[in-house]
Amino acid sequence: MTPSLVVENARTEAGEIVSIILNNDRIASIGPNAAAGIDPAVPRFDAAGGLLCLPFVDGHIHLDKTLIGLPFIPHIPGDTVAKRIGAEKSLRRTVALPIEARGGALLEKLAAYGTLSVRSHVDIDTEVGLKGLEAVLSLKQSHGHLVDIQTVAFPQSGVLRNPGTAELLDAAIAAGADLVGGLDPAGIDNDVTGHLDAIFSVAGKYGVGLDIHLHDGGALGAFELRQIADRTAALGLEGKVVVSHAFCLGELDDAEFGRTAAALARSGVAIMTSAPGAVPMPPVKRLAAAGVRLFCANDNIRDAWSPFGNGDMLERVGILCDRQDFRSDEDLAAAFRLATQAPAEILGHPVEALQAGSRADFVILPAASLAEAVAARPLDRIVFRGGTIIARGGRLVV
Repeated sequence: MTPSLVVENARTEAGEIVSIILNNDRIASIGPNAAAGIDPAVPRFDAAGGLLCLPFVDGHIHLDKTLIGLPFIPHIPGDTVAKRIGAEKSLRRTVALPIEARGGALLEKLAAYGTLSVRSHVDIDTEVGLKGLEAVLSLKQSHGHLVDIQTVAFPQSGVLRNPGTAELLDAAIAAGADLVGGLDPAGIDNDVTGHLDAIFSVAGKYGVGLDIHLHDGGALGAFELRQIADRTAALGLEGKVVVSHAFCLGELDDAEFGRTAAALARSGVAIMTSAPGAVPMPPVKRLAAAGVRLFCANDNIRDAWSPFGNGDMLERVGILCDRQDFRSDEDLAAAFRLATQAPAEILGHPVEALQAGSRADFVILPAASLAEAVAARPLDRIVFRGGTIIARGGRLVV
C-alpha cells in the first residue's frame, strides 16, 4: 500500500530522530530508516526535530457546565460544596446558549491543544433529568471526529437528598452513559452506606465502572475511600473505578495514609487530581510508590465552579508540578505521563508507545524532551488525528 504521508525529522523521547510512515489513520512503520525506499512523490511533513508525543487525555471535565462561548460571567462564591451547587443551579437556569454549543466549543479548544480523548461528567438531577446527558451524547456525533468522549452520569445534587436521582442514574446508563458517578457520600448525602449502596447497585446492574467525586476531608474521607475500595473488590470492578479529587489523601498521618493507599492499590481504584488551589491534594509520588494509579485532569474550565482554565493539559501538568514541587527532569517527565499514558490506561484504551499498527494520533512539540515541554509549555504544537493534521499553534485547521 502506498503511504499517505511521511513525517520526517521527529524526535522520540529517547532523543532519536525518526520518520513515521502513515497509511491513512494508522502508523505503518516508525524508525530512523523508515522512509528509506519510499516513493519521493509521497507527501512529506517536516517535524523539524520536534518531540513526538502521545496525545493528551483529559479524564475529568464537565462539558455541560462550561460557559465558553458566553460573555465572561463573574464567579459566584460559595464557602461549601452545597452552597456552590446551589449557586450553580441558579446560574444554570439563566444560561440560554445550549450545551451543544458550549461543550462543542470546549471540545474544539481541547483538540487544538492536543487532547484527543476525554471523560465528561454530566449533571443528572431531578431538575434537568437526562437533558444534559442527551446533549453531551450528541457531541459524540458532532465532535467525535476530533475527540473521543466518555460520559459519567454525575449526581451533582446528591442522590439521597434528591429523591428520584437513583432512578435517573439507572436511566442514564440505559440511555448510553458509560459510568456511574457519585458525590461526597457523607458531606452531601450524610449517609455513606446509603449513597454507596445506590451508585454501586446501578454499576453492578449494568456492569459499568464508577467515577466518584470526593471532597470530604481527613479521616472521614479516608474511611469513604476504603469503603469504595472494598465495594470495588466485592463487585469485581477492579480497574474500573476512579475517585476524583480525594483531598483527604493530602492530610492524613502516615498510618492512615498507608492503610488507605494499600486499600486503593489492592482494589485498583485510581485517583484523579486537578492540582487545585488552596486545598490539600493527593501526594503523587507517595501514592505511586504505594502502587496507586493516578492521573491529572482539568476538571472545571470556565464555569460556575471556576472562572479559570483554557483546556490545555500541558498547562495543567505544569500546575501539578508547581503544587507538588516537582523540579527534576524525571519528575517532569513522570508528570507529563499523568496527562497521556496514565489516563489513557485508566479510561480503558492504553497505548504504551507509538509504533507500527498504532492509530496515527500524536502531537509534535517544539521541545527536546518531556521535561522541556512541561517547563516551556509551548503553544506551537502540531496535532495529528487519524493521520491528518487537525491543529497547529493551538488552532484547529480542519
